[in-house]
Amino acid sequence: MVQYNPKDWLIFIFRFHESDTFRQLIPMMILIGTYAGGIAYLEIEYWQLSAQSHVKNIPLLHTTVGFVLSLLLAYRTNTAYERWWEGRKQWGALVNNSRNLSIKLSAYLTEASDREFFRKAIPTYAAVLADHLADQTISQGLFEDLDLKFNHQQHCPNQVAKCLFQHANQLYSCGKITGEQFYIINTELQSFTDICGACERIKNTPIPYSYSAFIKKFIFFYIMSLPFGFVFSLGYLVIPVVVFIFYVLASLELIAEEIEDPFGHDDNDLPTKQMAINIKKHVEELI
Repeated sequence: MVQYNPKDWLIFIFRFHESDTFRQLIPMMILIGTYAGGIAYLEIEYWQLSAQSHVKNIPLLHTTVGFVLSLLLAYRTNTAYERWWEGRKQWGALVNNSRNLSIKLSAYLTEASDREFFRKAIPTYAAVLADHLADQTISQGLFEDLDLKFNHQQHCPNQVAKCLFQHANQLYSCGKITGEQFYIINTELQSFTDICGACERIKNTPIPYSYSAFIKKFIFFYIMSLPFGFVFSLGYLVIPVVVFIFYVLASLELIAEEIEDPFGHDDNDLPTKQMAINIKKHVEELI
């Protein structure tokens, strides 16, 4: 995730970060500019259509269609940001519940071996979940400290959650914690799986294909039709104007595509790896 100072306007304006959409859209912007220039030349120099009033009225259609397109893009961006923010809230809950579980276990447990197990197991769940959501190969080394037989074919976070609950149940069975204490920590243990399920729901349920494809086609045909009407009022200035409009509309769609899955490796995705490291640091301090 990109770290930045929101008050530094000059950096935002004059610096093009690797995640900026400008770099991604340069080839298409050149193509759109060439296309707009070709249409301008044909209408002004070759066909000489400037006197035909019916062609001049095309911008009226663009005004109406542009308003509809702006509403669609606003909804698209808001929906994608809601998914990003929901993912952030789920990982914030994971951080808090890991701390709460550690605080309770630090008060309940007296044997060093039990404390050592949870000191390693709780951060392991966060690390495994981060790799699981990012579709990364999960290292066997994460499971070595837990004496857990890791199976790549099975749901990795579930294996760690199962190990956590089994050890907590063993503490109760051996009389190391009371039934009331077991009931209290069960809330945090259960929340781990709930958080995993919520994150998987975000990751595995993208924006419907038909909706996403329609917006892309809408933007394409809207941009392709712009030079036909605006060339008479702007002349060859229609080239930078059309390129700029394409940059704005396409950038909104690219940003929405990037943040609707907040668990990947893009610059604007959630720093789940860093949050897992923070969980490990906090758990080791508490237990």
